[in-house]
Amino acid sequence: MTDSAQDSRHDPAPDRRVSQPSREPGVRPGASSAAYVDYEFAKWTGRTVVKPGPQVTSDEADAIVADLRAAAAEAQEPVAATSRLRAPEDAPAPLIVDRAGWISANVDSFKAMIDPVVDKLVASRKGAESATAQAIGGKVTGAEMGGLLAYLSSKILGQYDLAPGGTPRLLLVAPNIVEVERKLGVTPRDFRRWVAMHEETHRVQFTAVPWLRDHLIARSQALAVDLAPTPEEVGKRLDQLARKLPEVISSGEGLGQLFATPEQKAQIAELTAVMSLLEGHADVVMDDVGPSVIPTVDEIRRKFNARRSGAVGIDRLLRKLLGIEAKMRQYRDGAVFVRAVTDELGREGFNAVWSSPDTLPKATEILDPGAWVRRVHG
Repeated sequence: MTDSAQDSRHDPAPDRRVSQPSREPGVRPGASSAAYVDYEFAKWTGRTVVKPGPQVTSDEADAIVADLRAAAAEAQEPVAATSRLRAPEDAPAPLIVDRAGWISANVDSFKAMIDPVVDKLVASRKGAESATAQAIGGKVTGAEMGGLLAYLSSKILGQYDLAPGGTPRLLLVAPNIVEVERKLGVTPRDFRRWVAMHEETHRVQFTAVPWLRDHLIARSQALAVDLAPTPEEVGKRLDQLARKLPEVISSGEGLGQLFATPEQKAQIAELTAVMSLLEGHADVVMDDVGPSVIPTVDEIRRKFNARRSGAVGIDRLLRKLLGIEAKMRQYRDGAVFVRAVTDELGREGFNAVWSSPDTLPKATEILDPGAWVRRVHG
């Protein structure tokens, strides 16, 4: 599939000429994060290096996009009935994007998410850098961001983009869905609807539970700021990287855990518990809905689970470094939690989890559903 199969409402930003450095002699504290990360260059880099998707004709691409839109629409009522959560009528509809469109959306979201991190770095600098140095540094950082997102853009089937400061939307990545359905040898119509069930559950989570998006953004931003090193800490971080990289690779927890203090690791664990809840809940709903509308759901789940654990070589190494291996555990732990609580209390009893930030499972509770039940339900 070529990357032309995208929703026309989410057109990736066009290539732009590399801007000339500012003539200002230095960058003042409080400068825009764009002075430290060239976000347009990140988009350009991502679009340039991203691997092409599976090959299809133009007519096939149009048909695939139309079918994915239909799958997203068809998922809404079954997910609402099964989860007993319903998205508001004015909630934005899902978008069908290509890999470049996914990269563009995520660069915008990263910018909004890391602005507070850049503010910390700017404030900690002892002197102003020259405009030329800032421009070069922004290009380097932008290229790194674009390259990372290009890698991830081929792994993501769908995503609810929280879009800090913007309009959150559900994104379905058409070429990746087609690529995986072909590799698994499953029925395309069924697989697309199965994926849509999972992603629609995320859309419902963040639209039917009004406080959840802001809560997750705030916690993520606060943790990112706390983890960001000051210039004085960079050398120490590099030393840690050299000494502990084998440990990171073997654990699969990702580079973020390498530099965290015990207190920060506890914060990461609490945030991970929430992510496990969201992913596990989506997995449970997609499978519970499945048999009534997706005849081959058991075959799809079996083959998909095998794919999740089947990475080898450099791909497996990157997954460990980026923490993707840990994300795979989120699905398992979260699904076990959701099923255990639902079996004991029913769907309504489980849905107490969405009452407030205080009723979200703690890090210890995601692995001990009974502890959550005792704390929340008494």
